[in-house]
Amino acid sequence: AEQAACLRTACQVLLADLAEAPEPSREEALAVAETLTRAGWAWGTAVVGALRSRPAGNQFRSSGLDVWARIPEWEDQAPAGEAGSKPMAPEAAAERLKELLHRAGLDEARPAQAEFAAETAFAFQPREREGEPRMVLAEAGTGVGKTLGYLAPASLWAEANGPAVWVSTYTRALQRQIERESHAVYPDPKTRARKAVVRKGRENYLCLLNFQDMTNTAQLGGADLIGMALTARWARSTRDGDMTGGDFPAWLPTLFAVPPAGQASPANLVDRRGECIHAGCAHYRTCFVEKAIRASRKADLVIANHALVMTQAAFDGARAARGSKADGETTQLKRIVFDEGHHLFDAADSAFSAALSGAEAAELRRWIRGPEGRGRRGRGLEARLSDIIGDREDAKRSLQDAAHAAAALPGEGWSGRIAPPNGEVNPIGPIEAFLVAVIEQLRARAANSDVGMECAARPALDLVRETAQAAANALAKVEAPLLALARHLEDILDDEAAELATGDRARIEGALRGLDRRARMTLPAWRSMLRAIDEDAEDDPDFVDWFDATFLYGRVVDAACRRHWVDPTEPLTNAVIAPAHGVLVTSATLADSALDDPFALAEMRTGAARLPDRPKTIRLASPFDYAANARAFVITDVAKDDARQVAAAMRELFLAAGGGGVGLFTAIRRLRAVHERIAAPLSDKGLALYAQHVDPLEVGALVDIFRAEQDACLLGTDAVRDGVDVPGRSLRLLVFDRVPWPRPDILHKARRLRFGGKGYDDSVARNRISQAFGRLIRRADDKGVFVMLDAAAPTRLFSGLPQGVEIQRVGLVDAIEAIQAFLGEPAP
Repeated sequence: AEQAACLRTACQVLLADLAEAPEPSREEALAVAETLTRAGWAWGTAVVGALRSRPAGNQFRSSGLDVWARIPEWEDQAPAGEAGSKPMAPEAAAERLKELLHRAGLDEARPAQAEFAAETAFAFQPREREGEPRMVLAEAGTGVGKTLGYLAPASLWAEANGPAVWVSTYTRALQRQIERESHAVYPDPKTRARKAVVRKGRENYLCLLNFQDMTNTAQLGGADLIGMALTARWARSTRDGDMTGGDFPAWLPTLFAVPPAGQASPANLVDRRGECIHAGCAHYRTCFVEKAIRASRKADLVIANHALVMTQAAFDGARAARGSKADGETTQLKRIVFDEGHHLFDAADSAFSAALSGAEAAELRRWIRGPEGRGRRGRGLEARLSDIIGDREDAKRSLQDAAHAAAALPGEGWSGRIAPPNGEVNPIGPIEAFLVAVIEQLRARAANSDVGMECAARPALDLVRETAQAAANALAKVEAPLLALARHLEDILDDEAAELATGDRARIEGALRGLDRRARMTLPAWRSMLRAIDEDAEDDPDFVDWFDATFLYGRVVDAACRRHWVDPTEPLTNAVIAPAHGVLVTSATLADSALDDPFALAEMRTGAARLPDRPKTIRLASPFDYAANARAFVITDVAKDDARQVAAAMRELFLAAGGGGVGLFTAIRRLRAVHERIAAPLSDKGLALYAQHVDPLEVGALVDIFRAEQDACLLGTDAVRDGVDVPGRSLRLLVFDRVPWPRPDILHKARRLRFGGKGYDDSVARNRISQAFGRLIRRADDKGVFVMLDAAAPTRLFSGLPQGVEIQRVGLVDAIEAIQAFLGEPAP
């Protein structure tokens, strides 16, 4: 009854606020509200009544959903020019830190934070030789305050030398956190919007053309009209149009019983297929992506992510290798801060790799030919380029040849043909035939796992080699006309430079960007892998090639041929680290105390070991009193392979803590099994349970909900481990279901052999445990308990925990009693 009354009061307050000052105007809000009411929105009548409680101006003639007509346009400015190289004294960085802390309303800098700011200023000094950046590896324990610690020298350098310092993170959560902390650097919101810009890849931003298409579909009954109208309200208030980790409410698409294809979700509203028509789009001048690109060119601080930095570098590196100019969407990075630097290796591994799969090949077909199924939205190459090409017969012929050749790629229903439930394969085209052969080799040589199968690519079955040759020939026939088309577009830029309109130039450059990625990077990489299989070549010691199959509900749904660098820091160094002038890599868990040289592995995994000189290293301990505020237990009487025992243990531990618990799993299957067993018992005790891979929300939204509800519990995998930033009592218990060893797949085994065998495994697991433990204590007054449900966990894996933390090996009952005594009485 109390909760119901509270909800009623909250509704009244919200409606009163809306009635008093609707944004962006009463008339626009009323138009959208009336559209929502006609669509059957339960709040519609109340919202319309609140908006009409005050006088309204002239009524909108539209539904209010045409927000693209009212979003402010971007304006181009003159190029900023090259950044300078003025030196910066460490004392100046320390002084700037004092200013930032004062603006943030904080006390004086902690000694470790002041030292961090002064020492990391080394990365912002002028470099002395090409290819030898000023590089710093800095470990700063939780509570040191490293974000403001590096924003101090970064902002000082940007003011003196011009744009821009790029601050790169691994998780979206940290991007948001850094943007919040930049308020201390730029207190005025308008100044901050210009000086500190969050930058992500295109696939993160609302595409207004997709939004318009789906809005029209929704008004005809083919999509979620209520969701689209609410998204329209968001589009008018968003800071930057970011739908994946920005200010878009990730829970919105799940509110209404609508099939995924009709939801107002990022999957339907961002440009994930590379189908942007750039200046040919009616909304080009209001495009959120174009705004972010232009804003980042002028900003002092660009808050990006590792994936964007790596893919930009890979793309620019490929263009530079053939003598082409840098791309207009990318930036040559001179000063870079890699926060969450312990993930740099993984980000490089993902960016500098190749995968020929059914899904990837089908996506390429769609990119070239457009959607071929009924009722599908999208635009193929011809739709995007035909008006630019005009009557140029050679270019039109190349476009037609590309579309014809792309018919050999997997089309609609490809998954059911290469791996049908009844086993009667029916491949169409050489790529599907190759994937069928790959699955045959996998079934012959690999064992099933929870998620699929994998085996080495070589030696290959005769069937695989035969189909690989045919597949490579088919890809060559796709590649050739795409390259010819790219050359024709380059000729247009050259021959018609004097009369080519700015919009047409932007469209051609955008098309060339897509052609470059596919015809000059992706397709050659695919053909190289296939050629190595066809020739049964010797294994290249620098690369690992393998086949894998993806399972869904117990059956194969896709197969892939993959190639990764054994050591991805080679391309990372060549493309990102060496060209920069200064690089700061920082994390709370960068060093490894178990090694003779604590930074040896970090140097290897960040590319620093490939530079002529060793980097400057800094290691600052957390100022928190872990001996008083933290406890750590290894449970000795729970069988980690028995899902019932693990579920019972996790349930009782969550109850002992009164909620505020996070359960971390190394396998999705075990997470779901535990969730199924403990959700109801926890609910009976008044504790809400949320779970990644169960609840239809992205990780960031789940963490936000968990943070807001002090006694909720959350289950997740490594994304939760890396993305949880929950200070206070909302997170007070962290439970691992078992030691987070690296999965012993083909790629990891090659790296283990290269990087130190068993010691490499230990370092990876030790870093994961330390990173997770760091989530527990975020403030000086936090209290937290760490629990490992794996009795076989070696003591050496806990050597990375902060000083003062002692591992206690106890039974479950003793641990429960200790947790209750340490954290207080459990919730009733």
